[in-house]
Amino acid sequence: MTTLADLPTPVLILDRQRLQANVARMQARAKQLGVSLRPHLKTAKSAMVAELAVGKTGAITVSTLAEAEYFAKAGFRDILYAVPMAPQKLDQVAGLIKRGVDLKIITDHPAVAQAAAEAGQRLGVTFRVMIKIDCGLGRAGIAPDSDLLLPLAKALSQPGAELAGVLTHAGHSYGAKDTAEIERIAEEERVAVVMAATRLRAAGFACPTVSVGSTPTALFAKDLTGVTEMRPGNFVFFDLFQAGLGTCRLEDIAVSVLATVVSHHPARNHVLIDAGGLALSKDTGANRNVPGTGYGRVCRPEAALPLDGMNIHDVHQEHGLLGGPEAPPVDFAAYPPGSRLRVLPNHSCMTGAMYDRYYVTDGGTEIVAEWDRINGW
Repeated sequence: MTTLADLPTPVLILDRQRLQANVARMQARAKQLGVSLRPHLKTAKSAMVAELAVGKTGAITVSTLAEAEYFAKAGFRDILYAVPMAPQKLDQVAGLIKRGVDLKIITDHPAVAQAAAEAGQRLGVTFRVMIKIDCGLGRAGIAPDSDLLLPLAKALSQPGAELAGVLTHAGHSYGAKDTAEIERIAEEERVAVVMAATRLRAAGFACPTVSVGSTPTALFAKDLTGVTEMRPGNFVFFDLFQAGLGTCRLEDIAVSVLATVVSHHPARNHVLIDAGGLALSKDTGANRNVPGTGYGRVCRPEAALPLDGMNIHDVHQEHGLLGGPEAPPVDFAAYPPGSRLRVLPNHSCMTGAMYDRYYVTDGGTEIVAEWDRINGW
């Protein structure tokens, strides 16, 4: 029997019981709101997690073509690549389509829409393309009342291309001050994408899919009338940012980084661990809602909740500093060199990026499985 004590560190630990509870919660939300769930796998990047969320044949979202290739090999056929398309990648997309994958792509630019139609004719495929709508994030997408909407639809309604629908992402919900603001942003997200779909249909264009997506808005939306699917991603694992935002409890966070204590520095009031900026990421967003979180909160290996005052206050590439000058006095005898700790991540999507697998537990210290994940582009 392999346990947490046997693993090399740092490694990524996944609590399957928490994962299953998080998935069940989002499945219930989708059913309650009357939409289908197309989870964004950019967080988990794992076929096993995708299977738990939607089964072996469910619809999924990805953020890289490496993910699309990986999930296609795992048997998934209904895939949305939800990053604006680069024309140079159309040949790779066509290869997946020819292998039987219903791989939808997105754009917000007429030149890319035209390039997709021309490449489709050249390559003998039909690219199914969704138009990206901006609902307030200001990152990508056109406004729902933009003059570009109908020309985009026209470019995608010629041989080689097909208009598959519209989608948006309320990423600015992560900046909300409270749940009331998340609810307001969720309604703005819905209104924006439904307005775009209504305009397209009024102009004679089919718009079969109307897609929204973010974990906060999926959990706090009161109404998704006119929407067909939602694409939350972080919900499978959650993290300290989500806990601070109020979308989950600390005991819902399903991933953590297992680290080893390597030294003590009493004069500096810190314990040194072997998990630094690469292992934990340097995302400190959780501190906005919960000041003092640092680079992660520390748990005992077998514990569900973090230790009071025991946060990672600084990181270097391979070093993490637990405690620090602003923390309560550290009980160094409780953390001898060689002992193990788990660190709850600020942002699970970013923390996972350096790992090629999950060591899976069922809430205890025994490793019950290893699940792979796909990284890179």
